[in-house]
Amino acid sequence: METLQIIIAEDDNWYSEFLEYHLTLVHKHTIKKVKTALDLFKQLNLKPDIITLDYNLPDLKGDEVLKRIKRESPNTEVILVSGQNDIETALNLIQNGAFDYIVKNDDAKNRVNTVINNVLQRRKLQTRIEELEDEVETKYDLGKSIIGNSKGLQNVFKYIDKAINSSINVSITGETGTGKEVVAKAIHFNSKRAKEPFVAINLSAIPESLLESELFGYNKGAFTGADKNRIGKFEEAKSGTIFLDEIGEISLSSQVKILRVLQERKITRLGSNESKNINCRIICATHQDLTALVNKGLFREDLYYRLIGLTIHLPKLKDRENDIALLAKHFTELYCKENKLICKSINQKSIEKLMAYSFPGNVRELKSIIDLACVMSDDDTISADDIIFNQARSLDDIIESDMTLKEINEKIILRLLDNYNNNVFKVAKKLNIGKSTIYRLLNENKREIDLN
Repeated sequence: METLQIIIAEDDNWYSEFLEYHLTLVHKHTIKKVKTALDLFKQLNLKPDIITLDYNLPDLKGDEVLKRIKRESPNTEVILVSGQNDIETALNLIQNGAFDYIVKNDDAKNRVNTVINNVLQRRKLQTRIEELEDEVETKYDLGKSIIGNSKGLQNVFKYIDKAINSSINVSITGETGTGKEVVAKAIHFNSKRAKEPFVAINLSAIPESLLESELFGYNKGAFTGADKNRIGKFEEAKSGTIFLDEIGEISLSSQVKILRVLQERKITRLGSNESKNINCRIICATHQDLTALVNKGLFREDLYYRLIGLTIHLPKLKDRENDIALLAKHFTELYCKENKLICKSINQKSIEKLMAYSFPGNVRELKSIIDLACVMSDDDTISADDIIFNQARSLDDIIESDMTLKEINEKIILRLLDNYNNNVFKVAKKLNIGKSTIYRLLNENKREIDLN
């Protein structure tokens, strides 16, 4: 239970004792009692949590005392206590900053405790609101939400800044796991639309038959099961941002419907003839090459030019080598903070192991690896043994279509070295090849491993 600092300003000794006694039964507190406004003012430097204030102190009226309290200690809640049940006076005092007004009667002891509980509840709510505001501010602060100082990322920051200061449509490209939605949120929450909704929809996760109703909404009776009106994602975004993730995955027929919305800046719910204006910003993302899809006839050229706007390309994590250590430390601190664990550090061997890995899952995979490492670590240091890579990846994640057989073999050997913590003996046994083959490959790639 929270310990409160309470001042009882009351010139009636009996009533002062009465209040103190009943407050003591319910709350942990430190209480000071004063009889005059002058004595009360001397205590305001203590910034008390609550003051119960007799409206009729001998040296000054309650409304004058209230004004000075709120001026000198604005976070102190004032509960006016009076022998008169004067509704007009009570309303005026509350409008001028009093938390509540209590009449001295048989129910006063219950009322004062109820009011103090209300004070505590409001404080908890305010604290939570401030925490959420700080969380949003921190989460989408560019310097805190997008970590790194590599050259490729500096270009990303430059384009994000241009997007923040304009209303141009934005298209974000990059492999899965590079942080496309993080960038979209950073743009939205640092723009003039920050107080409006950010609405994200993964188009590849919505069945074709449901996509139109998800995007545009529907009216009651539009189809079987539509038992009430429902707004779609475009309406939900209001004057904020709609984030269309994996835009390259939708069919040509769905592309036509989105194109019409972008051209007319209107949507029509299923089952309705009434069109509604939209004012949201559009940010789309894809891991595919939209230009190639256009050339193949799989993506409409007119939609492409409507959407493309300012393009931000996110580099692969393996091309951001200098950022891997920074991100690993950031995710470690984040995981420990969120799970109230002791703050852990990452030793040099762990960093070297991470730096040697290819990260096909990019930043998302690194975060998953670090979260697991925090769990596996038995003390305050993450060791190389705590860094565990995903061994269940298919060959499609390892090889590329234009690789030679020699390059594919090398890729497989290097991947297994990652998976087996650079244990050459285990990899040689697994592949039924000589250790000298592996050592020769390591020498050609100028890759050093710990042979101890």
